[in-house]
Amino acid sequence: MRSKKRQELEFQYYEVPHGERLLALSQRGMEQAEGGIEQAKLQFHNLFEVGHCLEGEGEAVLDGVRIAYRHGAVAMIPPNIPHAIYGGGLWESLFFNPEDLLLECYPDNLLFVRKALGRVSQGAYLFAEGQNKRIAMLVQMILEEHGSKTAYSGEYIRGLLLALLMGAAGMGVKSGDAMEQGQHRGGISRISGALNYINENYMETIKISTLAGACNLSETHFRRLFAECVNMAPLEYINLVRVQQACSLIQKDRYSMEEVAAQVGYASVSSFNRNFRKIEGISPYQYNKRRQ
Repeated sequence: MRSKKRQELEFQYYEVPHGERLLALSQRGMEQAEGGIEQAKLQFHNLFEVGHCLEGEGEAVLDGVRIAYRHGAVAMIPPNIPHAIYGGGLWESLFFNPEDLLLECYPDNLLFVRKALGRVSQGAYLFAEGQNKRIAMLVQMILEEHGSKTAYSGEYIRGLLLALLMGAAGMGVKSGDAMEQGQHRGGISRISGALNYINENYMETIKISTLAGACNLSETHFRRLFAECVNMAPLEYINLVRVQQACSLIQKDRYSMEEVAAQVGYASVSSFNRNFRKIEGISPYQYNKRRQ
């Protein structure tokens, strides 16, 4: 009997530009995969994503749930939630770090920050046009303000993002119609503690025992579950995050390769070069030369 093909899952590392409150991207839905949802190519990332469908229609897959969408839909996707957008829809997406925002706004209330983060991370939502007018209005206002770059727009956007997060936190404590709105958590939620730890501490030495402890799992169980959810071993994921962050540093053109290697967590340039080539297919020096 032929074994079931493992679903393709891709991690994407995003970084908010220096001096900005968020990263804004426009993207089209992918072509529909053959074989149904089991063969859908999914992605997950390190930032909170809020997407607004500007035109078209299609289907979204949010951590195992398939949901139809059309013009005017709004998606809210926390970090580390597998998802995909299919069809001809054009989406404008905002990416930001909810923890950084909450810590900035509530530096003396860490308990509140942790509770709010827990609530906004409970699941993904997709709203049809008119289903949640307040969220849709906030997204529109953030997009417009981000494009205008007026005086004090950074502080204005901060306030709007905070209002958006509090709205998401409020939805996180509701129960009745959560599944109808697209909320769903799969197996990857069991390793979210490890994923968050890696994303925040990739520049340090990371032990598997620490990651397993963040998920309240034994090392053996953690390694197996991590590979099942992410399609790679924990060390491979750590190297992926480090190399993608290295690419971002190289593009800034401010650091030597030795400095880049040290800033992303490699003890030697040779180890950095080896892992960079394994993931990108070229050396960091070739990567730097190619982009110039």
